[in-house]
Amino acid sequence: MFFVLAAQFILGLLYANAGEWLMHKFILHGLGERQGGFWAYHLHEHHAVCAQNAMLDLGYKAVNLTTWNTQSKELAVLAGIVLLHAPLFLIGPSFIGAVYGSLALYYYKHRKAHLDPVWAQQHLRWHYDHHLNHCSANWCVTWPWFDYLLGTRIKSKK
Repeated sequence: MFFVLAAQFILGLLYANAGEWLMHKFILHGLGERQGGFWAYHLHEHHAVCAQNAMLDLGYKAVNLTTWNTQSKELAVLAGIVLLHAPLFLIGPSFIGAVYGSLALYYYKHRKAHLDPVWAQQHLRWHYDHHLNHCSANWCVTWPWFDYLLGTRIKSKK
């Protein structure tokens, strides 16, 4: 039983990282190019603010669910992902635990990176590079696994 749960957990981590890569590349950037659409917040708000402030996005400073901004939209999307995957908990609890843990870690790391750019440069270099050097690459936030696997990790010189 241990090996089944361990395999589920590892698959859950890989699945979450693949989902992060796909969502960031094709939804947040792909669909996000269209001005006025729901997904436009990522490119036209978040990336614009980060470009002006060297990675800093003070929209992450306080959680305000009464304002429809970058952070509240991101939290709504994450909540949607949680709800979408909830029925799978009975089939693969360790898999879903890994997915949910990855979502929580994604939010923590993403928020911290945009409130502390020095930390991001040291601990989340791939995401730092995405915002400041290569916005058409480096799609992962939590771990750069799928960027390496799919050849989209582009390193910048320090």
